[in-house]
Amino acid sequence: MIDIDRVNQYVSEFAEFIESKTALRGAKQYFAGVDLGTSYMAVAVVDEEGNPAAGALRFAEVVRDGLVVDYVGAVQIIKELKKEIEELLDTELEAAAVAYPPGSGGKNKDAFGYVAEGAGFECIRDLDEPTAANLVLQVDDGAIVDIGGGTTGMAVIKDGEVVYTGDQPTGGTHFSLVIAGAYKIPFEEAEERKKDPSLQRELFPVVKPVMEKISLIIEKECQMSGHSVEEIYLCGGTSAFNRIEKVIADRTGLSVVKADYPWLVTPAGIALACREAILNGYQGND
Repeated sequence: MIDIDRVNQYVSEFAEFIESKTALRGAKQYFAGVDLGTSYMAVAVVDEEGNPAAGALRFAEVVRDGLVVDYVGAVQIIKELKKEIEELLDTELEAAAVAYPPGSGGKNKDAFGYVAEGAGFECIRDLDEPTAANLVLQVDDGAIVDIGGGTTGMAVIKDGEVVYTGDQPTGGTHFSLVIAGAYKIPFEEAEERKKDPSLQRELFPVVKPVMEKISLIIEKECQMSGHSVEEIYLCGGTSAFNRIEKVIADRTGLSVVKADYPWLVTPAGIALACREAILNGYQGND
């Protein structure tokens, strides 16, 4: 088991910076993580000790099912988030790492780094999203499941090492689609309803079939990995939906752990990956 109290304290510090629009000034060096999600784009920053220093989020529809479909729009949003954080820190951010869905490859994988570079960062590392998340979670044995807007990515960890990754195109966007269909409302309105915790009890029966599909994806990926998995660790924005962890636990028969502010776990991990790369003199791709 991970130290969930430590994880919750860590990500809550990022949440506080984002919500209060403040930052930890005065560090010797800062390291940024750029997360290009289907629903949200984020930049997280840590200091030389790995402490949370700043963060910013923006709703966006420039990535679809793990693919960058609006490069110019993505660059503009990350550029704006970078400027926002730089003003809070009163310093220029130079280096960043990026993360991509486990199933990405070739030009699409490269596109994540190009977005960061287009926004003014030096992209010094790229890695898959669940591996980045594990820099925060610190799982020794189990599966990290990153349920984002468009995809569900997964990494199986054994003895602290990633031994398998997989990714399937099902996530929060599919929640919004079924909500829009059930209530005969525009997709944008369905998105807003989905994110309102006070409505999630009402919406649960509507989106439960999608949760069941995600559970089946997790089961399939666990089987394909060829490794036994006893615990699942959820992250990604869609995993914030109330009771999703219970549905997954009931369907898979596995123990399921969910951190507070699960949408911040991966961005924080990407920033830590940037720090790790620079302090270890590493430059390149995982």
